[in-house]
Amino acid sequence: MPYTTIRLKPAEQDEPAAGLAPGFARVRRDFDLPDGFPPAVAEEAERVAAAPALPSEDRTDVPLLTIDPPGSMDLDQAMCIERRERGYRVWYAIADVAAFVRPGGAIDAEARVRGETVYLPDVRVPLHPPVLSEGAASLLPGQTRPAALWRLDLDAEGRVTAVDLRRALVRSRERLDYDTVQAAVDGGTAEGTVALLAEVGPLRLALERARGGVSLPTPEQQVVPSGDGYALEFRTSLPSEGWNAQISLMTGMAAATMMLEAGIGVLRVLPPAGPADMAKVRRAAAGLGVPWPDGASFGDVVHDLDPALPGTAAFLHEATILLRGAAYAAFDGAPPAQPDHAAVAAPYAHVTAPLRRLVDRYATEVCLALAAGAEVPEPVRAALGTCPSTWRRPGGARPGWSARASTWWRPRSCARGWARSSTPW
Repeated sequence: MPYTTIRLKPAEQDEPAAGLAPGFARVRRDFDLPDGFPPAVAEEAERVAAAPALPSEDRTDVPLLTIDPPGSMDLDQAMCIERRERGYRVWYAIADVAAFVRPGGAIDAEARVRGETVYLPDVRVPLHPPVLSEGAASLLPGQTRPAALWRLDLDAEGRVTAVDLRRALVRSRERLDYDTVQAAVDGGTAEGTVALLAEVGPLRLALERARGGVSLPTPEQQVVPSGDGYALEFRTSLPSEGWNAQISLMTGMAAATMMLEAGIGVLRVLPPAGPADMAKVRRAAAGLGVPWPDGASFGDVVHDLDPALPGTAAFLHEATILLRGAAYAAFDGAPPAQPDHAAVAAPYAHVTAPLRRLVDRYATEVCLALAAGAEVPEPVRAALGTCPSTWRRPGGARPGWSARASTWWRPRSCARGWARSSTPW
């Protein structure tokens, strides 16, 4: 289920409030979130960071750029969009974690325990040692990196017409954030990939709506100074964030198609919402004054909302109950009986964040093998049958770490009258 994202305001991240740090540390302890890495893992990370397995193909000529929250260092994805005669070409480079992580090694074993990176307001609890996730494996600007390079050709309506995937060396030219991208688009100064993202993103959103899919633009919470303490404020997502997410979703759909056609892989699946949950969301819409026209689907309602309005933000938060139950479905032979992700309204796979999610490394390795016409490596095939339970345990923590972080903070803000109004799935 989607969870509330809480961040320290960017200006506060370098020096988090001393009064908050002990509380967040207590949350990490209560939920067994690891502090640092075992010596064997750290030592192996230092070794492989200096000597990764590099691909022979050099595509550093592709002018890639990254778009992430300010200050991000674990950069999984870099993109380049080109205009073609009858559509677009999207290059999407994904950090090649397998170039650094040896199956059965210390890093691999620790990653299987952690499952994914955990983001708390003050710190990250990373899946991989920072020397990799924020250094040698990250697609930082100006650095040559090994990557899984997707090439997706689109028609004029944004539909995928051809897909290619291979390992290659890449180099990002620029590191941008969402505010910078949005300002360039709104100000009419956007060029190249940024300008074309503002074309391709809305096309993909329109296709999502036509499929019956939905992306919830839920606001994130920011911890900001307020008088002699701190408060929670809500930050509304920007259109540029939705456009960027559509590139990732498109790639995940392409990966799922490859896996289903080959009869091997791991999908991210979500069953349709039940009638009781849908009725609850309809009641929330009525109570919050959110219009729900006769005959309109939930997706139609969400696509037409302005997430900056307080009532809309509250409704979107309530609507996250419709996305409960997402899981991983690994298969080697017969595909899952229900292969779709209800929010995507299509089969979908996680392949675009391997620095932060364990499953993406395995899913990407499956797709690389399939694209090359090769057998899926045995360690990857074996992992598909043993790891889904680990993938459901973010950071190796007991369930509920995110909710606990939120509930620890909210009383300390709301009790002082600081909450001002009023998340990823």
